[in-house]
Amino acid sequence: MKAIVFETPGSASVLRLQDIPAPTIQTETEVLVRLRAAGINPIDTKLRSRGTFYPEKSPHVLGCDGAGVVEAVGAAVQSFQVGDEVFFCNGGLGGSIGTYAEFAVVDQRFLAIKPAALSFAEAAAAPLVLITAWESLYDRGRLQAGQKVLIQAGAGGVGHVAVQLASLLGAEVCTTVSSSSKAEFCKSLGADSVIFYKNTDVVDEVLTWTQGQGVDLAFDTVGGETFYRTIAAVKVYGDLVTILEPDQALGNLKTARMRNLRISLELMLTPMLQGLVEEQEQQARILQQCASLCDRNLLKIHVSKTFPMAQAQAAHELLETGSVTGKIVLLIS
Repeated sequence: MKAIVFETPGSASVLRLQDIPAPTIQTETEVLVRLRAAGINPIDTKLRSRGTFYPEKSPHVLGCDGAGVVEAVGAAVQSFQVGDEVFFCNGGLGGSIGTYAEFAVVDQRFLAIKPAALSFAEAAAAPLVLITAWESLYDRGRLQAGQKVLIQAGAGGVGHVAVQLASLLGAEVCTTVSSSSKAEFCKSLGADSVIFYKNTDVVDEVLTWTQGQGVDLAFDTVGGETFYRTIAAVKVYGDLVTILEPDQALGNLKTARMRNLRISLELMLTPMLQGLVEEQEQQARILQQCASLCDRNLLKIHVSKTFPMAQAQAAHELLETGSVTGKIVLLIS
């Protein structure tokens, strides 16, 4: 089969289209999926530039997110049949073949039926960001209806889903953007307030919006100095969830301690990295619930640009500009 591979970490130029052996079903609960599209995520560019979690295995095929059609099933598979349209987040970390390829093998426990309302490109863009936003807001942040939430970078891949999930729950949503077009985009998704972070003090704006109290929950999708600046925007005894590892060279948690904040770290890849089957099954159930929301037209996935698989290098270069609205997707077939 054709796949996008790399052997040595580096810039996007290390990616190349190559023929490699197609994966095959090895256990009776596995499903062979003919991929139609693959989502591109920041983790892909990081693994490409720094190396995968399994450097001894080469060549590497990136891609955690995929959507396609079931081609074959193992003897014990009961939940899926040939011809089913599915989507998932699995593989692509270096240990197994990722979704930048024509085929993938996934255990039935980690698959979900693709939302009928979404194209293959939209479905492939969805899994990682859906699970990340869901776990961050609902599980880590314990968001409740009526609470106020700040979502950093609401027009981004994770952010644009988080805005919708928070709004659907009945929370009041404030988010940060860099342009008028992104502001309108976020408002169309349910944001109640938008802050132009480039020319406005975000903390001051949030405190004004919350009558000086701060938000019940802040969701940081940016990291770096943004994480530390966000602390002052959270109410006393509030929650701060981040999807990036805080850089201790850029700040400290003194203000967070004084405000008795509960700080949570979110990495939706943990179940896959540590082989936690029950947690991976729960993530598949999250996808099933989100699929229902999509099919009821309550949740949208925004794909800003698609590339043919052979242009994976250009796709990575675009993502690394840091200015993408929504998601980028590779079209496999």
